[in-house]
Amino acid sequence: MNVDVLTSAPKIGFSREKFSDNITIHKVGLHKKSLHFWRRVEVIEWLAKAGSRYRRLIRENDYDLVHAFFGFPTGWLCHRSAAKVPYIISLRGSDVPGQNVRLKLDYKILGPLAFKPIWGNAAALVACSEGLKKRALKFMPSASIDVITNGVDLERFHPAGDDKSDKSIAETQPLMLLTVGRLSATKRVDMLIEAVRILTESGPRIHFTVVGGGALEAELKQDVAEAGLGDTIEIAGRIDLEQMPQIYRRGHVFVSASMQEGMSNAMLEAMASGLPIITTRCEGVEELIADNGIVVDRAEPEQIADAIRKVAAEPQTRKSLSIAARKRAEKFGWDQVARRYSDLYIRLLQES
Repeated sequence: MNVDVLTSAPKIGFSREKFSDNITIHKVGLHKKSLHFWRRVEVIEWLAKAGSRYRRLIRENDYDLVHAFFGFPTGWLCHRSAAKVPYIISLRGSDVPGQNVRLKLDYKILGPLAFKPIWGNAAALVACSEGLKKRALKFMPSASIDVITNGVDLERFHPAGDDKSDKSIAETQPLMLLTVGRLSATKRVDMLIEAVRILTESGPRIHFTVVGGGALEAELKQDVAEAGLGDTIEIAGRIDLEQMPQIYRRGHVFVSASMQEGMSNAMLEAMASGLPIITTRCEGVEELIADNGIVVDRAEPEQIADAIRKVAAEPQTRKSLSIAARKRAEKFGWDQVARRYSDLYIRLLQES
């Protein structure tokens, strides 16, 4: 089996990389201003430049299937070549109309003109969580959608060697809270900061690390400084991927207040690292959180603070949540996810 991967790169130019004997990665360079989100002009640039490469690949190779991650813009290229080769769309989150404020106009314009034709012409649609499937069906009730979850590297992300969950953290060290993600309005990091401020008034000693970059980074740093929380909250910015396993292992509890997710990769990595999860309710949570965390039903700082206080005050609860987090993450190993996609490929080829 031979695989060609067509993707973008943040620097101008085209490059080709041999990932393995049967996998080649084709990188199309763009004028990217930020790694955290796509401007409309960048989407148009990608469609033009990647479209040319895509059409050349289709002409020169006899593909059985094309697999697009994100319904748009990648799915548009597949839609245009559907007469030659069937395609699969993996819906990821922002490519499904929802609460993303920045993309509200794009959803209104592209929904009927692009999203519905792309979805309707696909050989298969795949959502990464039951929650995302429900959102997608609100947009297009007639769609047939499979669910194949995100995965996590269980060898790279693993618990720390010490039994940190059994320590009396309130007496020996601060409770190390961690959140990881793009700093956008959707993630509601400001709500987490307010929860931490509440805890500093009457609660356990804590230290909160925020990892990730984005449009709100400077604003959040200013909020922390104005609240006098510089010693308690660290806005660490974007951290190299190679360092992330150790960042997770230094934490005690992973917290999230995201209003919308397909399925949180950061939450999966935290679980694999043995971190209990405290989160507001959003898509993907029903698959990820059971006996390994606390789901706060009302997205309010006080409710998040109460959940953190409970986990900090009960070492045995924290220990059991930590063990359960790793055990639950083991259901999402990449080998299992890859097997489900492989089964889907085989089914579609047999049907064609």
